[in-house]
Amino acid sequence: MKCKKVNTNAASHKTGMARLWELALRNKILVIASCALSVISVAVSFTPFIAIYYLIRELVINFADLSRLNSSYMIKLGWLAFGAAAGAIFINFIALMFSHLAAFNTIYRLKLEFLRHIGLLPLGFHTQNSTGKLRKIADENIEKLEGFIAHQLPDIAGSFAMAIITLIILFVFDWRLGLASFIPVLTAYLIQIKAFGNKQAQIFITKYQNSLEDMNNAAVEYVRGISVVKAFNQTIYSFRKFYETIKTYGVFCLNYTKEYEIYMGLFMLIINSVYLFLIPAVILLSGGVKDYSEFAFAAIFYFIFSVAIPTSFLKLLYVSQNGRMILSGIERMDKIFAAQPLIEPAAPKTVSNYNVSFENVSFTYGGDFKTPAIEDISFTANQGEITALVGPSGSGKSTIAHLIARFYEVSSGTIKIGGTDIRDMSSLYLMSIISFVFQDVFLFKQSVLDNILAGNKNASRNDAIASAKAAMCDEFVKELPQGYDTVIGADNVHLSGGQRQRIVIARTILKNAPIIVLDEATAFADPENEQNIHKAFESLMKDKTVIIIAHRLSTVRNADKIIVIDNGRMDEQGRHEQLVNSGRRYSRMWERYSNAINWKIKRESRV
Repeated sequence: MKCKKVNTNAASHKTGMARLWELALRNKILVIASCALSVISVAVSFTPFIAIYYLIRELVINFADLSRLNSSYMIKLGWLAFGAAAGAIFINFIALMFSHLAAFNTIYRLKLEFLRHIGLLPLGFHTQNSTGKLRKIADENIEKLEGFIAHQLPDIAGSFAMAIITLIILFVFDWRLGLASFIPVLTAYLIQIKAFGNKQAQIFITKYQNSLEDMNNAAVEYVRGISVVKAFNQTIYSFRKFYETIKTYGVFCLNYTKEYEIYMGLFMLIINSVYLFLIPAVILLSGGVKDYSEFAFAAIFYFIFSVAIPTSFLKLLYVSQNGRMILSGIERMDKIFAAQPLIEPAAPKTVSNYNVSFENVSFTYGGDFKTPAIEDISFTANQGEITALVGPSGSGKSTIAHLIARFYEVSSGTIKIGGTDIRDMSSLYLMSIISFVFQDVFLFKQSVLDNILAGNKNASRNDAIASAKAAMCDEFVKELPQGYDTVIGADNVHLSGGQRQRIVIARTILKNAPIIVLDEATAFADPENEQNIHKAFESLMKDKTVIIIAHRLSTVRNADKIIVIDNGRMDEQGRHEQLVNSGRRYSRMWERYSNAINWKIKRESRV
């Protein structure tokens, strides 16, 4: 069996900043143009400070005789300051426009790749990874990359340029005062490195992301279980998992804040107090200068420029901190990309008949599970016959059904359809020949018609309505506000469990696949509709391979073959009459079932 791996076009062996830059530079021309313009904008933004300095210098020099002021020169300086400020804003706007175009294009493609990838992953992956976790990665972690490319990437270029230009300017006018201005900046960053540049800070980021995922998972579970919470008159506090995740996150953030508040407080105090370091430097140096007026002008400039210094280095700090958070999110995204889709055959095969056979099949779930879910299962479900799987809850019946469609890879043994190993078929072909009706149904928030047409997008409206009639849906659908065009879940339109299940059955009838798997397909139907649905299935099942999983033994008593599963193993198989007369497990199950349906509530008389 020659197979090939599916290429998701998003997986990468790079990690850390290399991976971040790889994603960010998917639109190189736009990103480079944005960064270049951001650097130009930063360079231009320093011009007003220099212009203001020369304005003040002109005023101070001619303060004794204002008539000597060079008005045209001062006007030019004023316009230069205004024009430079406006120009810096405009250039930065163009830079952000380019970066946003690059970001939106990158996020659009990355989200498509992510969703396409998780769509290719087997069902086993989705049972091990919660909806809340995947939603957070798709909505938040990937979305943060958009902020990085659109805002932080040009900010990184601008911040580095700003820091370099700031340092150049600091040491050009007077290196001594420049050194005095640079000392607090260096001290502040040394404090930051001590606080955040260690393993403990990285551990915090990991814990932070984990706690957010835990809250997302618990929130999704809470919302899904809100009916139970309300029905039993409970509150959020009694929904312990959700409450505990919120409480744990709050305590964690509070402890972290307390631990680092001194470091952050010192950093902000020092970085915003450059002028306090300048004052003693000016006093100490003023006694030994030869040209006092030039020194005074230089001092004035540094006091003016000290306002811009915190902006330069604070931007750099925030960009680096956000970068660490984004890196953690990308690592989580890449873990999902690293999950391998099903291996597709190099030369996919098709089949001419639809007998389903299990040959010594065993399967064990991943993770912490050690005991096989099913072990050494062998049977054949023939085309044109109904094969029923019965047994206690947790015996492995649904696992067998899932393996038919290759939701999981078998641990050992072979599953064949028409004599062909299902691993030799493409996933799309395999799913096209199998229809499922599970007990837990899922309907899209779309119209009833669209939900039925999900079974066959090429079918007509009349075909969908005919399927709905066969599944006993037509009567209640016509009573909905817009009939078949009513959107499920909108405008307080809600369906009962039985109604939802019948729509799924209509979808299955419309698909008309040659293999049908029914997992408690009539669990929510009332006795009258159950009988009608079984009649609808009679025409649907003709010449098809039908596998039924049922707890109601009455629904499978006419099956061509009944297979009894217990603790993951086949216990016995045969027709209903044979199994009842065998006196083994099925016989006992039938006896208990018969007693249960005849059970009635009796009023106990009191003496």
